[in-house]
Amino acid sequence: MDNSLRRNYGTDKGLISAGKYNLVIGLTLIWGFVVNYLMVLNIDPEIIATIPIWLFFIGYFGCCMAGIYLFQSSDKPAVSFLGYNLVVVPFGLIINLVVSGYDPTLVLEALRITTIVTLAMMILGTLFPAFFARIAGALTIALLLVIIVELVELFIFKTHHGILDWIVVLIFCGYIGYDWGQANAKEKTVDSAAALYMDIINLFLRILSILGRRN
Repeated sequence: MDNSLRRNYGTDKGLISAGKYNLVIGLTLIWGFVVNYLMVLNIDPEIIATIPIWLFFIGYFGCCMAGIYLFQSSDKPAVSFLGYNLVVVPFGLIINLVVSGYDPTLVLEALRITTIVTLAMMILGTLFPAFFARIAGALTIALLLVIIVELVELFIFKTHHGILDWIVVLIFCGYIGYDWGQANAKEKTVDSAAALYMDIINLFLRILSILGRRN
């Protein structure tokens, strides 16, 4: 019996089918996206911009780390879901700041492309889970290298090269395939929804950046 599944659903594998589990993952993702959408609609980005940057990032990373700790360590679905929301809310603030600088039609285009790419990568993750499992380590190394390069460009050279956005898009496409494959192959927990949520949001933000430069 899968102990993780017993912890999170209080039963064995036989009680929840793969279809129902995927539905739960989908609904959890939709919940996060709806919360972000409502934050964009109702929170003035100028209010967020008035927060001192050091305080904002302390709160952002603190909230995210607390959320990740809760949904990874908790045996209770309600606590794990709380942890998921502690990740969703700070991401929503970032999304709010970013999309406020773009035309709404461009944001909708980025949403459409992100949705299509996400569905395609989920299909590939279902068909070729072993492939994505093999490249997971390479994806992590590539992402760390890109983050370092971006920080050097930002704080030392005061610039940003568009090619990095394309590289990050490819990395998070790989992560979506990996996390979806793992979600259906291993532990059936809310962790899978949280990982996919962060993959999809990062993919969306980079696609929006690419479209913004194009226009």
